[in-house]
Amino acid sequence: MVQAGDTVGEAAVIDPARTAAVVLVGGQGSRLRPLTLGTPKPMLPTAGVPFLAHLLSRIATAGIRRVVLGTAYRAEVFEAFLGEGGTRGQHGLDGLELECCEEPEPLGTGGGIRFAAEALGPGYDEVVVFNGDILSGVDVRAVVGEHRAAGADATLHLVRVPDPTAFGCVPTDADGRVTAFLEKTPAPPTDQVNAGCYVFRREVVDTIPAGRPVSVERETFPGLLTAGARLQGHVESSYWLDLGTPASFVRGSADLVQGAAPTAALPGPVGTALLLPGAEVAPSASLTDGTTVGAGVRVGEGSRVSGSVLMDGARIGDGALVERSVIGPGATIGDETVVRDAVVGDGASIGASCELLAGVRIWPGLVVPDGGLRFSGGA
Repeated sequence: MVQAGDTVGEAAVIDPARTAAVVLVGGQGSRLRPLTLGTPKPMLPTAGVPFLAHLLSRIATAGIRRVVLGTAYRAEVFEAFLGEGGTRGQHGLDGLELECCEEPEPLGTGGGIRFAAEALGPGYDEVVVFNGDILSGVDVRAVVGEHRAAGADATLHLVRVPDPTAFGCVPTDADGRVTAFLEKTPAPPTDQVNAGCYVFRREVVDTIPAGRPVSVERETFPGLLTAGARLQGHVESSYWLDLGTPASFVRGSADLVQGAAPTAALPGPVGTALLLPGAEVAPSASLTDGTTVGAGVRVGEGSRVSGSVLMDGARIGDGALVERSVIGPGATIGDETVVRDAVVGDGASIGASCELLAGVRIWPGLVVPDGGLRFSGGA
């Protein structure tokens, strides 16, 4: 995760008649299973609302109004979200013109951008692209401002990370021009990595091949460099987190609750915990470190919940300990059970005196009897 810091570039004035957005939300989210077996990753409840609501709130704050979602996996879930009565007002999305475009087949990042952009219609000469699983404090208007000032064909949001060996890196020259796209390497020449937000001239988007899978990272950007196009890097040290794993998902949700990550869609005040309507927490229970307690959740006497996401209808027994974990909708955690760095799927039932530790994942509906899963020899 990258924390807040200085940005480079002056903010641009965004004309909603000229600049539109594409959000890529078609991935299967396999690293987050079982949470994503029935719910696409951008629609997982994150700090009380679907993660997509946080991203769209940032887009709206930047002044963009026209947004096309490029969908594939469980596309109907996105359609239902946009079609719900009052959804936009409830999540602070009034004024956005939202549309879903379902890919006929998986098209990759570049192909997905091209396909979704076709729905924008004429008049938009700038397209801002967002990956739908990135929690970011990117200053969108600053990225657009640098894009215009450089006369770039495409501009990439880049962040500096402490350990760039885990990512492909993107070096730039003294003028901010991208010089290469490098795969993961044990000795990266820069700490700058692709942060998953781009600004394109519309003409450049239209050059991406249509009707077939295209990787924007492996094909589009390297091809543009080879052709002599101007690719600019907008480097920031702002908050940035890829929500692709359970650990990062719960961290991102906690950061939103505590105000470390920016959003205009948080359904409550910033604080140490967020309680949704109908949640019941016993007086002797404690909630800390950005925990979200979903609608209708019950937390028993003496239980401690830290930095976790308790989804709607979950039940936490007496004397339980839940840390940095996700408890799915309708799941039950028994008395004196410890859940640490774990995922419990929808409707699962975990008995009393169990231990779920170290990344264990319980699939939906699974029943674990009292004491039936432990990592130690205690009773």
